[in-house]
Amino acid sequence: MQDADLAVQAPPDELIALDEALTKLAEQEPVVAELVKMRYFAGLTLEQAAEILGIARRTADRYWAYARAWLHREITKTDTPGTQ
Repeated sequence: MQDADLAVQAPPDELIALDEALTKLAEQEPVVAELVKMRYFAGLTLEQAAEILGIARRTADRYWAYARAWLHREITKTDTPGTQ
Protein backbone atom coordinates (compact mmCIF):
# COMPACT_ATOMS: atom_id res chain seq x y z
CA MET A 1 0.00 0.00 0.00
CA GLN A 2 2.99 2.24 -0.05
CA ASP A 3 2.26 3.21 -3.68
CA ALA A 4 -1.20 4.45 -2.67
CA ASP A 5 0.31 6.53 0.12
CA LEU A 6 2.63 8.17 -2.39
CA ALA A 7 -0.28 9.05 -4.66
CA VAL A 8 -2.06 10.87 -1.88
CA GLN A 9 1.08 12.86 -1.01
CA ALA A 10 1.98 13.78 -4.61
CA PRO A 11 1.60 17.44 -5.60
CA PRO A 12 -1.56 18.21 -7.61
CA ASP A 13 0.34 18.90 -10.85
CA GLU A 14 1.95 15.45 -10.65
CA LEU A 15 -1.44 13.83 -10.11
CA ILE A 16 -2.81 15.68 -13.13
CA ALA A 17 0.13 14.51 -15.26
CA LEU A 18 -0.41 10.94 -14.02
CA ASP A 19 -4.13 11.11 -14.79
CA GLU A 20 -3.51 12.41 -18.30
CA ALA A 21 -0.88 9.75 -18.99
CA LEU A 22 -3.09 7.01 -17.55
CA THR A 23 -6.00 8.14 -19.72
CA LYS A 24 -3.77 7.97 -22.78
CA LEU A 25 -2.52 4.51 -21.75
CA ALA A 26 -6.12 3.32 -21.29
CA GLU A 27 -6.89 4.30 -24.89
CA GLN A 28 -4.01 2.16 -26.16
CA GLU A 29 -3.81 -0.63 -23.56
CA PRO A 30 -7.00 -0.83 -21.44
CA VAL A 31 -6.01 -3.94 -19.46
CA VAL A 32 -2.60 -2.49 -18.63
CA ALA A 33 -4.23 0.74 -17.46
CA GLU A 34 -6.67 -1.20 -15.27
CA LEU A 35 -3.75 -3.05 -13.71
CA VAL A 36 -2.09 0.28 -12.87
CA LYS A 37 -5.30 1.59 -11.30
CA MET A 38 -5.68 -1.54 -9.20
CA ARG A 39 -2.07 -1.42 -8.03
CA TYR A 40 -1.60 2.31 -7.58
CA PHE A 41 -4.99 3.49 -6.38
CA ALA A 42 -6.54 0.38 -4.82
CA GLY A 43 -3.28 -0.93 -3.37
CA LEU A 44 -3.77 -4.46 -4.68
CA THR A 45 -0.85 -6.82 -5.15
CA LEU A 46 0.08 -8.00 -8.62
CA GLU A 47 -1.34 -11.40 -7.75
CA GLN A 48 -4.68 -9.92 -6.64
CA ALA A 49 -4.93 -7.66 -9.70
CA ALA A 50 -4.01 -10.52 -12.05
CA GLU A 51 -6.74 -12.68 -10.56
CA ILE A 52 -9.36 -9.95 -10.94
CA LEU A 53 -8.28 -9.21 -14.52
CA GLY A 54 -8.16 -12.92 -15.39
CA ILE A 55 -4.53 -12.85 -16.50
CA ALA A 56 -1.52 -14.89 -15.43
CA ARG A 57 0.72 -13.50 -12.71
CA ARG A 58 3.67 -13.45 -15.14
CA THR A 59 1.58 -11.45 -17.60
CA ALA A 60 0.74 -9.02 -14.80
CA ASP A 61 4.46 -8.70 -14.05
CA ARG A 62 5.18 -7.84 -17.68
CA TYR A 63 2.25 -5.42 -17.89
CA TRP A 64 3.35 -3.71 -14.66
CA ALA A 65 6.93 -3.25 -15.89
CA TYR A 66 5.67 -1.98 -19.24
CA ALA A 67 3.17 0.41 -17.63
CA ARG A 68 5.73 1.88 -15.25
CA ALA A 69 8.18 2.56 -18.08
CA TRP A 70 5.45 3.88 -20.40
CA LEU A 71 3.97 6.19 -17.76
CA HIS A 72 7.39 7.47 -16.72
CA ARG A 73 8.20 8.30 -20.34
CA GLU A 74 4.87 10.06 -20.85
CA ILE A 75 5.05 12.05 -17.62
CA THR A 76 8.65 13.11 -18.19
CA LYS A 77 7.91 14.03 -21.78
CA THR A 78 5.05 16.23 -20.54
CA ASP A 79 7.32 17.91 -17.99
CA THR A 80 9.95 18.83 -20.58
CA PRO A 81 9.33 22.28 -22.12
CA GLY A 82 8.85 22.29 -25.87
CA THR A 83 7.93 18.59 -26.17
CA GLN A 84 4.68 16.69 -26.32
